[in-house]
Amino acid sequence: MRIGVLTGGGDVPGLNPCIKAITRAALSRGWEVLGFLRGWAGPLRCDPGDPQSVESNVISLDAERVRTIDRRGGTILHTSRTNPGRMKESELPGFLKGRFRAGANGLADCTAHILNVLEALRIDAMFAIGGDDTLSYAARLHGAGVKMMALPKTMDNDVFGTDYCIGFSTAVSRSLDMMESLRSPAGSHERIAVIELFGRNSGETALISGYLADADRTLIAEVPIDIARLARLVERDWSSNPSHYAVIAVSEGAQLQSGQVVESGPEDAYGHRKLGGIGEIVGDRLEKLTGIGILNQKLSYLMRAGPPDALDRMVAANYGAMAVQLLDEGRSGLMMAIQDGKYTAVPVDTCIKGKRRVDVAALYDVQSYRARIDHMAGKPVFLY
Repeated sequence: MRIGVLTGGGDVPGLNPCIKAITRAALSRGWEVLGFLRGWAGPLRCDPGDPQSVESNVISLDAERVRTIDRRGGTILHTSRTNPGRMKESELPGFLKGRFRAGANGLADCTAHILNVLEALRIDAMFAIGGDDTLSYAARLHGAGVKMMALPKTMDNDVFGTDYCIGFSTAVSRSLDMMESLRSPAGSHERIAVIELFGRNSGETALISGYLADADRTLIAEVPIDIARLARLVERDWSSNPSHYAVIAVSEGAQLQSGQVVESGPEDAYGHRKLGGIGEIVGDRLEKLTGIGILNQKLSYLMRAGPPDALDRMVAANYGAMAVQLLDEGRSGLMMAIQDGKYTAVPVDTCIKGKRRVDVAALYDVQSYRARIDHMAGKPVFLY
Protein backbone atom coordinates (compact mmCIF):
# COMPACT_ATOMS: atom_id res chain seq x y z
CA MET A 1 0.00 0.00 0.00
CA ARG A 2 1.26 3.45 -0.90
CA ILE A 3 -0.65 6.43 0.49
CA GLY A 4 -0.42 10.14 -0.18
CA VAL A 5 -0.89 12.87 2.44
CA LEU A 6 -1.44 16.61 2.05
CA THR A 7 -2.51 19.64 4.11
CA GLY A 8 -4.53 22.43 2.51
CA GLY A 9 -5.98 25.81 3.41
CA GLY A 10 -4.88 27.87 6.40
CA ASP A 11 -2.40 26.24 8.74
CA VAL A 12 -3.41 25.38 12.30
CA PRO A 13 -1.59 23.85 15.27
CA GLY A 14 -2.16 20.09 15.13
CA LEU A 15 -1.35 19.42 11.48
CA ASN A 16 2.09 18.01 12.22
CA PRO A 17 0.84 15.60 14.93
CA CYS A 18 -1.77 14.37 12.44
CA ILE A 19 0.86 13.84 9.73
CA LYS A 20 3.03 11.98 12.25
CA ALA A 21 0.18 9.73 13.39
CA ILE A 22 -0.78 8.84 9.81
CA THR A 23 2.83 8.11 8.92
CA ARG A 24 3.57 5.97 11.96
CA ALA A 25 0.36 3.98 11.66
CA ALA A 26 0.99 3.38 7.97
CA LEU A 27 4.65 2.42 8.42
CA SER A 28 3.72 -0.05 11.16
CA ARG A 29 1.64 -1.87 8.54
CA GLY A 30 4.47 -1.93 6.04
CA TRP A 31 2.93 0.80 3.88
CA GLU A 32 4.78 3.60 2.11
CA VAL A 33 3.85 7.25 2.70
CA LEU A 34 4.35 10.14 0.29
CA GLY A 35 3.67 13.73 1.28
CA PHE A 36 2.45 16.17 -1.36
CA LEU A 37 3.70 19.70 -0.76
CA ARG A 38 1.49 22.81 -0.62
CA GLY A 39 -1.92 21.16 -0.51
CA TRP A 40 -3.61 20.37 -3.81
CA ALA A 41 -0.91 22.46 -5.51
CA GLY A 42 1.43 19.50 -4.95
CA PRO A 43 -0.20 17.04 -7.35
CA LEU A 44 -1.26 19.91 -9.64
CA ARG A 45 2.33 21.08 -10.15
CA CYS A 46 3.76 17.59 -10.32
CA ASP A 47 4.79 16.36 -13.77
CA PRO A 48 5.19 12.57 -13.38
CA GLY A 49 7.46 12.45 -16.43
CA ASP A 50 9.93 14.94 -14.93
CA PRO A 51 11.91 13.59 -11.94
CA GLN A 52 12.85 17.11 -10.85
CA SER A 53 9.19 18.13 -10.84
CA VAL A 54 8.29 15.11 -8.72
CA GLU A 55 11.13 15.88 -6.30
CA SER A 56 9.93 19.49 -5.95
CA ASN A 57 6.38 18.53 -5.09
CA VAL A 58 6.54 15.17 -3.30
CA ILE A 59 8.56 13.95 -0.31
CA SER A 60 8.89 10.56 1.32
CA LEU A 61 7.59 10.46 4.89
CA ASP A 62 9.53 8.06 7.07
CA ALA A 63 9.97 7.55 10.80
CA GLU A 64 12.95 9.88 11.09
CA ARG A 65 11.35 12.72 9.13
CA VAL A 66 8.25 12.78 11.38
CA ARG A 67 9.95 11.87 14.67
CA THR A 68 9.78 15.33 16.29
CA ILE A 69 7.33 17.26 14.12
CA ASP A 70 4.47 17.03 16.63
CA ARG A 71 6.35 19.39 18.93
CA ARG A 72 5.79 22.41 16.71
CA GLY A 73 2.95 24.14 14.93
CA GLY A 74 2.25 24.57 11.25
CA THR A 75 2.80 21.82 8.70
CA ILE A 76 6.01 20.36 7.32
CA LEU A 77 4.10 19.72 4.09
CA HIS A 78 3.33 23.43 3.68
CA THR A 79 -0.06 24.50 2.42
CA SER A 80 -2.00 26.53 -0.14
CA ARG A 81 -5.57 27.34 -1.11
CA THR A 82 -5.35 25.61 -4.47
CA ASN A 83 -8.42 24.09 -6.13
CA PRO A 84 -7.39 22.02 -9.18
CA GLY A 85 -11.00 22.06 -10.33
CA ARG A 86 -11.05 25.87 -10.60
CA MET A 87 -7.77 27.14 -12.04
CA LYS A 88 -7.03 30.36 -13.88
CA GLU A 89 -5.09 29.54 -17.03
CA SER A 90 -2.47 32.12 -16.02
CA GLU A 91 -1.81 30.17 -12.80
CA LEU A 92 -1.26 26.79 -14.43
CA PRO A 93 2.28 25.36 -14.33
CA GLY A 94 4.07 25.65 -17.66
CA PHE A 95 3.73 22.01 -18.65
CA LEU A 96 -0.07 22.21 -18.30
CA LYS A 97 -0.58 25.42 -20.30
CA GLY A 98 -2.47 24.64 -23.48
CA ARG A 99 -3.63 21.28 -22.15
CA PHE A 100 -6.48 22.70 -20.08
CA ARG A 101 -8.68 25.52 -21.31
CA ALA A 102 -10.95 27.73 -19.24
CA GLY A 103 -14.65 27.07 -19.41
CA ALA A 104 -17.53 29.53 -19.42
CA ASN A 105 -16.65 30.53 -15.85
CA GLY A 106 -13.15 31.51 -16.91
CA LEU A 107 -11.60 28.63 -14.96
CA ALA A 108 -9.99 25.37 -16.04
CA ASP A 109 -10.72 21.99 -14.48
CA CYS A 110 -7.46 20.06 -14.08
CA THR A 111 -8.92 17.06 -12.25
CA ALA A 112 -7.88 14.73 -15.07
CA HIS A 113 -4.27 15.71 -14.42
CA ILE A 114 -4.60 15.06 -10.68
CA LEU A 115 -5.96 11.58 -11.39
CA ASN A 116 -3.09 10.96 -13.79
CA VAL A 117 -0.52 12.01 -11.17
CA LEU A 118 -1.98 9.74 -8.51
CA GLU A 119 -1.97 6.82 -10.94
CA ALA A 120 1.56 7.52 -12.17
CA LEU A 121 2.90 7.69 -8.61
CA ARG A 122 0.99 4.51 -7.74
CA ILE A 123 -0.98 6.18 -4.93
CA ASP A 124 -3.46 3.65 -3.54
CA ALA A 125 -5.24 6.12 -1.24
CA MET A 126 -5.13 9.83 -0.42
CA PHE A 127 -5.33 11.47 3.00
CA ALA A 128 -6.42 15.14 2.87
CA ILE A 129 -6.18 17.26 6.03
CA GLY A 130 -8.07 20.51 5.64
CA GLY A 131 -11.18 22.61 6.01
CA ASP A 132 -14.36 22.44 4.02
CA ASP A 133 -12.70 23.84 0.87
CA THR A 134 -9.83 21.34 0.82
CA LEU A 135 -12.18 18.51 1.76
CA SER A 136 -14.76 19.47 -0.87
CA TYR A 137 -12.16 18.70 -3.52
CA ALA A 138 -11.33 15.47 -1.70
CA ALA A 139 -15.01 14.56 -2.05
CA ARG A 140 -14.76 15.37 -5.76
CA LEU A 141 -11.85 12.93 -6.17
CA HIS A 142 -13.67 10.27 -4.20
CA GLY A 143 -16.50 10.59 -6.70
CA ALA A 144 -13.93 10.08 -9.45
CA GLY A 145 -12.82 6.77 -7.93
CA VAL A 146 -9.93 7.78 -5.65
CA LYS A 147 -9.80 6.07 -2.25
CA MET A 148 -10.01 9.12 -0.05
CA MET A 149 -9.71 9.73 3.69
CA ALA A 150 -10.50 13.23 4.99
CA LEU A 151 -9.40 14.76 8.28
CA PRO A 152 -11.10 18.05 9.25
CA LYS A 153 -9.12 21.02 10.52
CA THR A 154 -10.02 24.68 10.96
CA MET A 155 -9.81 27.26 13.72
CA ASP A 156 -13.43 28.18 12.99
CA ASN A 157 -14.58 24.63 13.89
CA ASP A 158 -17.18 24.89 11.14
CA VAL A 159 -16.74 21.77 8.99
CA PHE A 160 -20.19 20.24 8.70
CA GLY A 161 -20.52 16.69 10.04
CA THR A 162 -18.16 16.87 13.01
CA ASP A 163 -18.32 18.50 16.42
CA TYR A 164 -14.58 19.16 16.41
CA CYS A 165 -11.91 20.24 13.93
CA ILE A 166 -8.15 20.17 14.50
CA GLY A 167 -6.89 23.62 15.53
CA PHE A 168 -9.98 24.92 17.31
CA SER A 169 -8.89 24.39 20.90
CA THR A 170 -5.49 25.99 20.38
CA ALA A 171 -7.07 28.98 18.62
CA VAL A 172 -9.41 29.53 21.56
CA SER A 173 -6.56 29.08 24.06
CA ARG A 174 -4.36 31.60 22.22
CA SER A 175 -7.25 34.06 21.94
CA LEU A 176 -8.13 33.73 25.61
CA ASP A 177 -4.55 34.36 26.71
CA MET A 178 -4.14 37.43 24.49
CA MET A 179 -7.52 38.90 25.37
CA GLU A 180 -6.64 38.61 29.05
CA SER A 181 -3.26 40.26 28.42
CA LEU A 182 -4.85 43.15 26.52
CA ARG A 183 -6.84 44.11 29.62
CA SER A 184 -3.66 45.72 30.97
CA PRO A 185 -3.19 48.38 28.28
CA ALA A 186 -6.95 48.85 27.92
CA GLY A 187 -7.24 49.58 31.64
CA SER A 188 -4.10 51.69 31.79
CA HIS A 189 -5.34 53.99 29.01
CA GLU A 190 -9.04 53.73 29.95
CA ARG A 191 -10.07 52.56 26.51
CA ILE A 192 -12.46 50.20 24.81
CA ALA A 193 -10.48 47.20 23.51
CA VAL A 194 -11.91 45.91 20.21
CA ILE A 195 -10.25 42.55 19.52
CA GLU A 196 -10.81 40.98 16.10
CA LEU A 197 -10.54 37.20 15.78
CA PHE A 198 -10.58 34.89 12.78
CA GLY A 199 -13.99 33.50 11.85
CA ARG A 200 -15.34 33.83 8.31
CA ASN A 201 -18.87 32.47 8.45
CA SER A 202 -19.06 30.95 11.91
CA GLY A 203 -18.64 33.00 15.07
CA GLU A 204 -17.95 30.00 17.31
CA THR A 205 -14.28 30.83 17.92
CA ALA A 206 -15.11 34.40 18.90
CA LEU A 207 -18.13 33.31 20.94
CA ILE A 208 -16.24 30.74 23.01
CA SER A 209 -13.17 32.97 23.39
CA GLY A 210 -15.29 35.91 24.51
CA TYR A 211 -17.28 33.70 26.85
CA LEU A 212 -14.17 32.30 28.54
CA ALA A 213 -12.40 35.67 28.67
CA ASP A 214 -15.55 37.27 30.13
CA ALA A 215 -15.53 39.91 27.39
CA ASP A 216 -18.13 42.62 27.89
CA ARG A 217 -19.59 42.03 24.43
CA THR A 218 -18.96 39.48 21.69
CA LEU A 219 -19.90 40.11 18.05
CA ILE A 220 -20.35 37.03 15.88
CA ALA A 221 -20.65 36.47 12.14
CA GLU A 222 -24.22 35.20 12.40
CA VAL A 223 -25.77 38.36 13.89
CA PRO A 224 -25.58 41.84 12.26
CA ILE A 225 -24.44 44.64 14.57
CA ASP A 226 -26.67 47.55 15.58
CA ILE A 227 -23.81 49.95 16.25
CA ALA A 228 -25.92 52.52 18.12
CA ARG A 229 -27.22 49.90 20.55
CA LEU A 230 -23.74 48.43 20.93
CA ALA A 231 -22.35 51.88 21.73
CA ARG A 232 -24.88 52.38 24.53
CA LEU A 233 -24.08 48.98 26.01
CA VAL A 234 -20.31 49.41 25.83
CA GLU A 235 -20.40 52.93 27.25
CA ARG A 236 -22.23 51.48 30.23
CA ASP A 237 -19.67 48.65 30.50
CA TRP A 238 -16.83 51.17 30.46
CA SER A 239 -18.45 53.42 33.04
CA SER A 240 -19.26 50.60 35.46
CA ASN A 241 -15.72 49.19 35.36
CA PRO A 242 -13.61 50.65 38.23
CA SER A 243 -10.63 50.78 35.84
CA HIS A 244 -12.70 52.43 33.08
CA TYR A 245 -12.22 50.01 30.23
CA ALA A 246 -14.26 47.48 28.27
CA VAL A 247 -13.45 44.49 26.07
CA ILE A 248 -15.21 43.51 22.85
CA ALA A 249 -14.45 40.32 20.90
CA VAL A 250 -15.47 40.45 17.25
CA SER A 251 -15.45 37.76 14.57
CA GLU A 252 -13.80 38.91 11.33
CA GLY A 253 -16.93 37.79 9.46
CA ALA A 254 -19.24 40.06 11.48
CA GLN A 255 -20.99 42.95 9.77
CA LEU A 256 -22.94 46.07 10.62
CA GLN A 257 -26.67 46.07 9.99
CA SER A 258 -26.14 48.74 7.35
CA GLY A 259 -23.11 47.16 5.70
CA GLN A 260 -21.50 44.08 4.25
CA VAL A 261 -18.76 41.74 5.38
CA VAL A 262 -15.40 43.55 5.15
CA GLU A 263 -13.32 41.89 2.43
CA SER A 264 -10.29 42.83 0.36
CA GLY A 265 -8.14 41.48 -2.46
CA PRO A 266 -9.00 39.00 -5.20
CA GLU A 267 -10.96 35.79 -4.73
CA ASP A 268 -8.99 32.66 -3.91
CA ALA A 269 -9.45 29.34 -5.69
CA TYR A 270 -12.59 28.63 -3.68
CA GLY A 271 -14.25 31.99 -4.32
CA HIS A 272 -13.28 33.64 -1.00
CA ARG A 273 -11.78 37.10 -0.60
CA LYS A 274 -9.56 38.00 2.36
CA LEU A 275 -11.51 39.02 5.44
CA GLY A 276 -10.49 41.51 8.09
CA GLY A 277 -11.15 45.08 9.10
CA ILE A 278 -14.53 44.95 10.81
CA GLY A 279 -12.79 45.50 14.15
CA GLU A 280 -11.40 48.85 12.97
CA ILE A 281 -14.77 49.90 11.59
CA VAL A 282 -16.53 49.01 14.85
CA GLY A 283 -13.83 50.80 16.84
CA ASP A 284 -14.08 53.98 14.75
CA ARG A 285 -17.86 54.07 15.06
CA LEU A 286 -17.74 53.44 18.81
CA GLU A 287 -15.20 56.19 19.34
CA LYS A 288 -17.39 58.69 17.48
CA LEU A 289 -20.53 57.65 19.34
CA THR A 290 -19.06 57.38 22.85
CA GLY A 291 -16.10 59.73 22.81
CA ILE A 292 -14.02 56.99 24.47
CA GLY A 293 -10.62 56.05 23.11
CA ILE A 294 -10.22 52.74 21.30
CA LEU A 295 -7.56 50.04 21.52
CA ASN A 296 -7.91 48.09 18.28
CA GLN A 297 -6.14 44.73 17.96
CA LYS A 298 -6.31 41.98 15.34
CA LEU A 299 -5.22 38.62 16.73
CA SER A 300 -5.20 37.08 13.23
CA TYR A 301 -2.21 34.77 12.69
CA LEU A 302 -1.25 34.75 16.37
CA MET A 303 -4.26 32.46 16.85
CA ARG A 304 -2.60 29.81 14.69
CA ALA A 305 1.01 30.37 15.74
CA GLY A 306 3.08 27.99 17.81
CA PRO A 307 2.60 24.38 18.91
CA PRO A 308 -0.80 22.78 19.50
CA ASP A 309 -2.31 22.44 22.94
CA ALA A 310 -2.97 19.04 24.52
CA LEU A 311 -6.47 18.64 23.05
CA ASP A 312 -5.40 19.43 19.51
CA ARG A 313 -2.47 17.03 19.79
CA MET A 314 -4.80 14.31 21.00
CA VAL A 315 -7.54 14.79 18.42
CA ALA A 316 -5.04 15.19 15.58
CA ALA A 317 -3.19 12.02 16.55
CA ASN A 318 -6.40 10.06 16.97
CA TYR A 319 -7.88 11.27 13.69
CA GLY A 320 -4.68 10.22 11.91
CA ALA A 321 -4.50 6.80 13.52
CA MET A 322 -8.21 6.14 12.99
CA ALA A 323 -8.02 7.03 9.29
CA VAL A 324 -5.27 4.47 8.75
CA GLN A 325 -7.13 1.84 10.79
CA LEU A 326 -10.29 2.28 8.73
CA LEU A 327 -8.38 2.10 5.45
CA ASP A 328 -6.68 -1.07 6.68
CA GLU A 329 -10.17 -2.50 7.27
CA GLY A 330 -10.99 -1.88 3.61
CA ARG A 331 -13.03 1.28 4.17
CA SER A 332 -12.50 4.60 2.37
CA GLY A 333 -14.42 7.65 1.24
CA LEU A 334 -14.69 8.76 4.87
CA MET A 335 -14.17 11.91 6.94
CA MET A 336 -12.97 11.49 10.51
CA ALA A 337 -15.30 13.11 13.02
CA ILE A 338 -16.32 13.53 16.63
CA GLN A 339 -20.04 13.32 17.35
CA ASP A 340 -21.62 13.30 20.79
CA GLY A 341 -18.16 13.12 22.32
CA LYS A 342 -17.12 9.98 20.43
CA TYR A 343 -14.82 9.34 17.50
CA THR A 344 -16.61 8.22 14.37
CA ALA A 345 -16.43 8.53 10.58
CA VAL A 346 -18.94 9.94 8.11
CA PRO A 347 -19.07 9.92 4.29
CA VAL A 348 -16.41 12.20 2.85
CA ASP A 349 -18.96 14.36 1.05
CA THR A 350 -20.75 15.17 4.31
CA CYS A 351 -18.80 18.43 4.52
CA ILE A 352 -20.56 19.80 1.42
CA LYS A 353 -24.07 18.80 2.48
CA GLY A 354 -24.69 21.48 5.08
CA LYS A 355 -23.33 24.43 7.04
CA ARG A 356 -22.20 24.46 10.63
CA ARG A 357 -22.99 27.71 12.43
CA VAL A 358 -23.58 29.01 15.96
CA ASP A 359 -27.03 28.07 17.25
CA VAL A 360 -27.96 31.67 17.94
CA ALA A 361 -31.32 30.91 19.56
CA ALA A 362 -29.73 28.54 22.08
CA LEU A 363 -26.38 30.19 22.76
CA TYR A 364 -26.49 33.92 22.06
CA ASP A 365 -28.38 36.95 23.27
CA VAL A 366 -28.82 39.11 20.16
CA GLN A 367 -29.91 42.12 22.23
CA SER A 368 -26.95 42.19 24.60
CA TYR A 369 -24.30 40.72 22.24
CA ARG A 370 -23.27 38.11 24.77
CA ALA A 371 -23.14 34.35 25.05
CA ARG A 372 -26.30 33.06 26.69
CA ILE A 373 -26.19 29.56 28.10
CA ASP A 374 -29.32 29.21 30.20
CA HIS A 375 -29.33 25.43 30.46
CA MET A 376 -25.94 23.73 30.55
CA ALA A 377 -27.20 20.17 31.04
CA GLY A 378 -27.26 18.35 27.73
CA LYS A 379 -25.09 20.88 25.92
CA PRO A 380 -22.02 19.60 24.03
CA VAL A 381 -18.58 20.38 25.43
CA PHE A 382 -17.82 23.02 22.80
CA LEU A 383 -21.25 24.69 22.87
CA TYR A 384 -21.75 24.68 19.12
